[in-house]
Amino acid sequence: MSSYESPLSRRAFTGGVAGAAAAVGIGAGEAVAAPAERPAERPFAARERHDGKGGRRPNILFVLGDDLGWADLSSYGSPHIRTPHLDRLARQGVRFTQAYSGSATCSPTRFSLYTGRFPGRTKGGLAEPIADKSVGLEPTHPTLASLLRDAGYATALIGKWHCGYLPDYSPTRSGWDEFFGNFGGALEYYSKLGLGGEYDLYEGDATHKDLRYYTRILTERATEYVRREHDRPWLLNLNFTTPHWPWIADGDTEASAEIVRRIKAGDRGALWHQDGGSIAKYTEMVQDLDRSIGHVLHALKKSGQERDTLVFFASDNGGERFSYNWPLSGNKGSLREGGIRVPTILRWPARLDGGQVSDLPVYTPDWTATLLELAGARPDPARPLDGTSLARYLLRGTEPGERDLFWRVRGERALRRGPWKYYRGKGGADQLFHLGRDQREQADLARREPALLAELRTAWERTDAGLLPYPTA
Repeated sequence: MSSYESPLSRRAFTGGVAGAAAAVGIGAGEAVAAPAERPAERPFAARERHDGKGGRRPNILFVLGDDLGWADLSSYGSPHIRTPHLDRLARQGVRFTQAYSGSATCSPTRFSLYTGRFPGRTKGGLAEPIADKSVGLEPTHPTLASLLRDAGYATALIGKWHCGYLPDYSPTRSGWDEFFGNFGGALEYYSKLGLGGEYDLYEGDATHKDLRYYTRILTERATEYVRREHDRPWLLNLNFTTPHWPWIADGDTEASAEIVRRIKAGDRGALWHQDGGSIAKYTEMVQDLDRSIGHVLHALKKSGQERDTLVFFASDNGGERFSYNWPLSGNKGSLREGGIRVPTILRWPARLDGGQVSDLPVYTPDWTATLLELAGARPDPARPLDGTSLARYLLRGTEPGERDLFWRVRGERALRRGPWKYYRGKGGADQLFHLGRDQREQADLARREPALLAELRTAWERTDAGLLPYPTA
């Protein structure tokens, strides 16, 4: 284990999971057992041997929550939210304590996942987030989906796209064989009306009418996909909008009707739901997300594909108004830890042992590189990846050498190297934090370590020089 100790103790994790399991049952009729004792997490170690049946290329189920805070899962320390299905996923796989999103808001992180590159490499990635039809993910740019499809994978995206609007941008133009979901950054969960009052539920490039609660619809679609008879390995990007605002849980039809009324009356801020929500409502939404993922995982198990499917779960960025981010500082939109550090769980029964925790610093572009290598797909040499493949780490235990994790958003910059983090916020002052001792970013060591500060600032500026500049207007 690294010098950084997970803030959630092994005992607390074990006890929290047991309590959650006793409180909530698995969907589709499968109960979660709550034995008196559970094995504690152990530091990650690659499996020394496998039974020889793990050589096939994995299916990939890549699940994103939306604006989920770093500690919003009971397995990450939430004192009031119970997430037994995701906790069980963690027990069966690897839980990452220092995993980061590619950016601090929705669409730039998705750009970094789909391209494996910094959002600032492409014009569409400069929007934080995309809010109109002027930019998007160019169909000519290679993506995780297009590269896997070229390597023989079936590809599908179910849920939130948020990388550009029709007619120019779409998942089906960027490598996904199938798309069912919404194009924009948010929608009202029942009516499917977006920020501008547009209807935003599509199958392929055609609107699809379904006025049921959105999380139910996505769960149903994803369950159907994994149950299919597949004749080749597959990638499913399952992008929930939960628990993104508006704060509407399943059954909140009166709250839905009020927001719809405001949208139709021209209130362009209605979906922000500034006058709604609560910790209790947010808890209800997160626990619903957990149950929904439980349904999909149950379907995967019943299909006989669980062993050979790599399941990945994370949030697209840090939490928002009602999230539980303790002990981190900052929220969505900020490059403080609370804006970019996200819960991250990886399970692959054929090749990885369960009950493990990794403190290795990783972020979104790494997972693109990792999945491509594990699937036997090659990146486009004309557009080199910015992430580092973790395949050797996962399968052989070989940690990547010292490297920098880089972030840039308007008005903020950050770079992490080992336990050190260089940060400049909108106030303009350079700061330096040692995350191993101060994950809350309160002890600024810039004056104590001026040489290191200058070195990390220079490294950030060197990377920034190779990116597109932000538009001035």
